[in-house]
Amino acid sequence: MNTQDDDLGDIPMLELFRIEAEGQAATLTTGLLAIERAPASPAQLEELMRAAHSLKGAASIVGLDPAVQVAHAMEDCFVAAQEGTITLGQREIDTLLAGVDLLSHIAGDPEAETDVTAVVGMLETLLKQDAEKGPEPTAPAAVKPDGDAKTPQEAESSNRVLRVAADNLNRLLGLAGESLVESRWPRPFAEGLLRLKRMQTDLGKSLEGLRESLGTEQLSEAAGTRLSDALRQVSDCRQFLTNRLAEIDRFDRRSANLSHRLYREVLDCRMRPFADGVHAFPRMIRDLSRTLGKEARLEIIGEATEVDRDVLEKLEAPLTHLLRNALDHGIETTAEREKAGKPAGGVIRLEARHASGTLLIIVSDDGRGVDPDALRRAVVARKLTTPAMVEKLSESELMDFLFLPGFTMKEEVTEISGRGVGLDVVRAMVKEVRGTIHIAPQPGAGARFQLQLPLTLSVLRTLLVEVAGEPYAFPLAHILRTLKLARGKIESLEGRQHFALDGQRIGLVTAHQALDCGEAAAHDEMPVVVIGEREQQYGLVVDRFLGEQELVVQALDPRLGAVKDIAAAALMTDGSPVLIMDVAGLLQSIEKLVTGGRLSSVRRDNTDSAARKNKRVLIVDDSLTVREVERKLLVKHGYEVEVAVDGMDGWNAARSGDFDLIITDVDMPRMDGIELVTLVKRDARLKSLPTMIVSYKDRAEDRQRGLEAGADYYLTKSSFHDETLLQAVVDLIGEPVE
Repeated sequence: MNTQDDDLGDIPMLELFRIEAEGQAATLTTGLLAIERAPASPAQLEELMRAAHSLKGAASIVGLDPAVQVAHAMEDCFVAAQEGTITLGQREIDTLLAGVDLLSHIAGDPEAETDVTAVVGMLETLLKQDAEKGPEPTAPAAVKPDGDAKTPQEAESSNRVLRVAADNLNRLLGLAGESLVESRWPRPFAEGLLRLKRMQTDLGKSLEGLRESLGTEQLSEAAGTRLSDALRQVSDCRQFLTNRLAEIDRFDRRSANLSHRLYREVLDCRMRPFADGVHAFPRMIRDLSRTLGKEARLEIIGEATEVDRDVLEKLEAPLTHLLRNALDHGIETTAEREKAGKPAGGVIRLEARHASGTLLIIVSDDGRGVDPDALRRAVVARKLTTPAMVEKLSESELMDFLFLPGFTMKEEVTEISGRGVGLDVVRAMVKEVRGTIHIAPQPGAGARFQLQLPLTLSVLRTLLVEVAGEPYAFPLAHILRTLKLARGKIESLEGRQHFALDGQRIGLVTAHQALDCGEAAAHDEMPVVVIGEREQQYGLVVDRFLGEQELVVQALDPRLGAVKDIAAAALMTDGSPVLIMDVAGLLQSIEKLVTGGRLSSVRRDNTDSAARKNKRVLIVDDSLTVREVERKLLVKHGYEVEVAVDGMDGWNAARSGDFDLIITDVDMPRMDGIELVTLVKRDARLKSLPTMIVSYKDRAEDRQRGLEAGADYYLTKSSFHDETLLQAVVDLIGEPVE
């Protein structure tokens, strides 16, 4: 489920189209450049065709006919390429990229004059011309002067190199990680034996006490002999346990040492030098500094620092944003630097190093830094807080505003910065890998961004909790606090429960409701896990704490699709499975419960049964614009609406939710609308659920295909009007409940 759409209600439709066009334009550009480097695959052409198709439908919804024409012409080109009637060579890709640029221009400024006719004409010309070309000349293979002969050094080197597929290495790392976790198994077993030894010691003392209290004169010879034998057996058993405990202790140390060494060796195989992921940045800083008329250079420290391959791949986009921001926002012009007594050329530093079992990435510069007063003015100007409140914010709280989506301190947008998306991307990546980020502003002397990331994404430190008899794992990096909360400390305000923690009011939610797994049992003291950030913190009531544990992260089967509020899975030391929580997704689910007024009380009475829920509609469409148009319309008329971003997401939502109607598009990634409707109609529980198809395809055969799949209604986007959609919904499920 895509919960982000619930926050888009106040954004104008043209702005939504612009946001969607940016994403689709990036997809088109990336795909076209990939085809330019290598022949197109069917999957690439399908992705490009779908992106153009989605843009066409979204542009039609908001009434941008020029964009519809361009997107339609591009879609025709991709379809022709799929059918093999044209080949996408350099000339064709140049023309298609011109179409992408024009779409981006229209989305950015719908009122501006654009030469749509010329670009559409160029695209249509591609379809008319004979695209047959001779084979591209290939570069001759490089040949060594002495043929295939190798030097002794080369032969020795080749004998030491082995190509291993990334998937094989990932599986090997997973097994090594499991070995690392399993190596901890002897410890609890040894602790159990130690308790048994103490029990035997107590038993021996009891028998000695019994013999002393009875005295030798009261015991027969046979009874005394048996009692002595019992004491001797207890002593022998205690000695035996002592020896076995020593052996287990030695085995535990050897096993843990061996597992750690194995894990480290396999992990080292996945490691790449930091330089591999940052080699393009010096050229980028050089080119951008010339574009901006500044003097700057990039210093890279720790190029040999080993970084996990997956982490290094995720670092490219965030580091690009941080370095561009450092140059554009931080480094001054030559005149400004000389006036401030600084060298004419600015210096940006990018550093990587290991510290305390984590990876530290530091981006710093010697520019103007972040001016707290200017930041406060920008925050107030954008009405993010009041002038009185902004003065009370601490430095760290103030710096957090820089990470808000769309927030920027620049007055105008340039090709390099100004849209306020850079630091938002950085924080999103850091959260994704369970890391942290800190800013150290130094007004007049530069800024310092420090990213603290895990060395690897395969092993995770977690807190295990129990909810409704099942274990769940919370990443420790996302937990603010754990505590036992007395019921008497729960307060209620406007129907919402909260409690005081360090001078803050923390909202209270039961994990049972958040995970939709029944009711929480009543206890005088409730285990609570506090999650979230500053203004969005919640205390999650669980049944009990199970303790901390390192888990080997296992990805969920992709056939499951996106599982609500679950990030991954793992095996505990006893071999039983456990689900790892997606804390960010869980927070969004809690926000939906709060804003929707569906949050139940922790001390809820059994007689407090909820009334019949309002009629709920699930909208499934990969176009952000279309989803929002349909959602706004139905919410405005009293329906309760959920959204899904593609067919697979919609199928998971339909199975886990309680809906009265599904509205779906046809062309979507992962699973199209026809397949979704077919699955719904085949499901014994869902087959009576009404389904409506709203598609840009308006041919008779398209309509027939949708209805044959089981759809109850087929509406085309080309004839889309508020009244037609609303009337179709009323026809299928009736008016919303008052």
